[in-house]
Amino acid sequence: MRLIDAHCHFDFAEFDGRREAVLEEAHGAGLSSLVIPGVRRRDWDRVKQVAAEHEGIYYCLGIHPWYFGEHNDDDLTALGEALVSHPGHCVALGECGLDRLHGELKDQFYWFEAQVDIARQTHFPLVVHSVKTHDEVHEVLRRKRFSGRVLVHGFSGSYQQASKLIDLGCFIGVGGVITHARARKTRDTIARLPIDALVLETDAPDMAPEGVAPGHNSPAYLPSIFSALADLRGENREDLAGALLGNVQRLYGWNEIGSSER
Repeated sequence: MRLIDAHCHFDFAEFDGRREAVLEEAHGAGLSSLVIPGVRRRDWDRVKQVAAEHEGIYYCLGIHPWYFGEHNDDDLTALGEALVSHPGHCVALGECGLDRLHGELKDQFYWFEAQVDIARQTHFPLVVHSVKTHDEVHEVLRRKRFSGRVLVHGFSGSYQQASKLIDLGCFIGVGGVITHARARKTRDTIARLPIDALVLETDAPDMAPEGVAPGHNSPAYLPSIFSALADLRGENREDLAGALLGNVQRLYGWNEIGSSER
């Protein structure tokens, strides 16, 4: 089986000094590749550097809703300029989005909508952070008539919300939350969604699976998330792995691992 971690903050300091060891462990468990989202301009160079130093690592560039206060319109211009040439190993714009639990939601819309526009102009997929804002994300994408590919990462909403996003062409990110028995709503949702809309991720070092200390998540735990998903859905593991691989290839525009269609 080949598993891809579609959203992993592998550039974060938690992995400093041990990236090779973590990758060796993850590869031994079946990980093929991972994608690092960018969260703010001052981190973009680090994200690109980590991707350049390790085989099978790709990246995104974006402005996360937690950090828009560090930015101005010049940074949005720089984002567009950075993406327009479609630099190697860059596979999406993100992570951007909305978060009802962090700061003023009304102030986040400008930054999210601006990045939706940039993704359309540069023909990049979007990686979206959405915390208790799935309806608002849906409304922005619908109103903007965004027809590109979208990953709503770390999804923890309702079946109805997920279905509306899938109807717009979004992929739903499946992470460690499904390993927690108490997450009944999310587990029920993921169990019922069409398999061709699901993408695996860890969001490491955050979103730890059951039994892993908060802040200590790793791409090496992706196989345990995969196993939880297979059990939850009652799917044959080989068939499920093949479907998930195809999904992430479609999301990021790969003909095959490491080969971009753009």
